[in-house]
Formats: sequence, structure tokens, C-alpha cells
Amino acid sequence: MMHHRPNIDWMLKDLAMSVPQTRHVVVLSSDGLRMAQYGTDTDTADRLAAACAGLQSLSTAVAAEFPHGDGRMRLVVIEVGGGFFYLMAAGAGAYLAVLADDGVDPGLIGQCMRDLVARIGEHLTSPPRVDGLAG
Repeated sequence: MMHHRPNIDWMLKDLAMSVPQTRHVVVLSSDGLRMAQYGTDTDTADRLAAACAGLQSLSTAVAAEFPHGDGRMRLVVIEVGGGFFYLMAAGAGAYLAVLADDGVDPGLIGQCMRDLVARIGEHLTSPPRVDGLAG
């Protein structure tokens, strides 16, 4: 029996519509699998999800250098020519990734990402699979 995840794409659209300059919004599992998307095609979303898995691993290695921290990544921001990339922890084993063009309001996108994570936290978790079943 296949576990059917609730459709949260509309919530991602809400974030994209709330923040001018937002290009892509993707939710992914910690192992780099796309769980939901908005504003992008499947191939792009899959590439972003795979890249995010590497970033998550890298950020965990960096977090280990802070002896009094909890060792978990909360937010990664990358500025590149043309825009910004944001990766935020979004529940157990899930992450929210956003690509935005130059000119995006960083405070607004950060707040909207936090709000989205809070609203749909239980939907963003990626439950461990036991004998092929989620749960």
C-alpha cells in the first residue's frame, strides 16, 4: 500500500505570490527527493532537491563545529549572480528551498518561509519507512 502525501503545492504558491521576485519553491526530503513544488518543472525541482541534500550534509558538518549548538541546520542562504537561494529546515527530515531573483526582500522571504514551515509542519515531515510503508 502506497502512502499518499497531502498536496501542499497550493501552500507553496501562496508563499510565491506573497514575495515578489520568487522564482521556484520546492519541498524536499533530507535524502534529496522532491516532495512538492511550485513555479518550476519537475526536472528543475529534482535537480534542486538533489543539490539541497548535499547542502544539508555540508551544513551539518559545519554545525558540528559549534560545541554548544544542537548540530542541526536551520537556514542556508547563498547569493549568486542573479539572485538568492534559501534552504530552511522544515520539520523532521524535510526542507523548504526557494530560489529568488535579485531584488527580493530577504526579511520578507525569511518570514514567509518561517510562516509556511509553521503552517504545514506536519505535512512537511518525511516519516521513516518500515518494510516499505510510511509510519
